[in-house]
Amino acid sequence: MKLLIASIVTALFATAAFAQSAPQTADKAQAKKPVPVKKAPAPTKRQAIEEATPTEDFNPADKLTDAERALAKQVFVGEIQCELGAKVTIKPMKREGYFFVSRGIYKYVMHPVESRTGALRLEDPARGALWLQLANKSMLMNQKEGKRLADECQSPEQADFAKNMKPVNLLESAK
Repeated sequence: MKLLIASIVTALFATAAFAQSAPQTADKAQAKKPVPVKKAPAPTKRQAIEEATPTEDFNPADKLTDAERALAKQVFVGEIQCELGAKVTIKPMKREGYFFVSRGIYKYVMHPVESRTGALRLEDPARGALWLQLANKSMLMNQKEGKRLADECQSPEQADFAKNMKPVNLLESAK
């Protein structure tokens, strides 16, 4: 008899416990957790540099001389092929004499500077960049980092000039 009563009491408690827990699970099923918002992926190094590089930061007080404006007309613009498959893009900006020079993640706002050597120099003094244009080749350098970013760059005009250059003969005596 004790066994029968114990079985009935246990069954009642189990039924009551099951009845109480069932509505809670139903409420949990109805109350959905908010879906977490996916964060944007971290920018790549290239994207971070591109976003941090201002492209219109020249000082309006900077005035180019007539000689510098004349030099600007000699700059080869467009996409210029370089050594090891690199490319440098030079685009004239709205402001006369200024150029937007880019190679990969490197972007510069450059203007011509007079040179005693006859080479055409474009400089971005804020970032320490230098585009050096000779008759047969050009190169892009970063003076702050002390390295060449692109070398042996040749526009079609420079490639033609290089083909027509007389090779140096070291065995010939100087006259």
